[in-house]
Order: sequence, then structure tokens, then C-alpha cells
Amino acid sequence: QLQLVESGGGLVQPGGSLRLSCAVSGDGSDYSTIAWFRQAPGKEREGVACISTYPDNKAYEDSVKGRFAISRDNAKNTVYLQMDSLKVEDTAVYYCAAEGFSVYCSTIDSTYHTWGQGTQVTVSS
Repeated sequence: QLQLVESGGGLVQPGGSLRLSCAVSGDGSDYSTIAWFRQAPGKEREGVACISTYPDNKAYEDSVKGRFAISRDNAKNTVYLQMDSLKVEDTAVYYCAAEGFSVYCSTIDSTYHTWGQGTQVTVSS
């Protein structure tokens, strides 16, 4: 069974950076498509970024384009979300999620069948 564990969240000032990690283990860990989602208090969950199995096609939500970067290290079975130029409105619980093999990825949450427990990101001065 596939398992996802997020880490790397924390408190950062506006303009700062954080790198989130999503460790993927279990059956299918070496070919899963991975996405990052976030949910702020009182708001619906939204897709942030995704990366396909092969050949690492990526997609980003408009508000994070140019600031966030998703990547994967297949040797470590880990997907990263580098977040730069953070804004107060980026504050949320961030989740990674997995689906099976795909050439292209989606940030539609119903696509994904396995979810991590989430990590809190707070951007505040």
C-alpha cells in the first residue's frame, strides 16, 4: 500500500522560502504521479502543483507560478515543493497526494487516491 509523509512546514516571514518534502513508500512508489494541495482555514482545498511519472511533466496553479517549483528525486522516492517569495496568502496546510502512472498530471483532487497527513505552512511577520 502506498504511503505519503510530508515534512518541511513551519513559520516563515513574507518573502522567505521553505522546501516541503513528500516521502513516498510502498507499492507503486516508483511510478506514482504526485501533486501538492493546500487548504487554508475556511477555504476549499486547492491544487498547487503536480509532477507526472514520466517524463516529469509539471503543472502549477496560477498564483504560484514563478514562485514554487516541484521536483522529484527518484533515488530517494521523494517529491519536493520549493516555495520562494512566500506571501501571507500562502498560509495553509499543505498535502501531497498520489495517483498511478501518468504522462501528464492534474491538480484536480478527485484524481488522487492516496494522501499524506499534511504539514502546516504559516507565512507571517
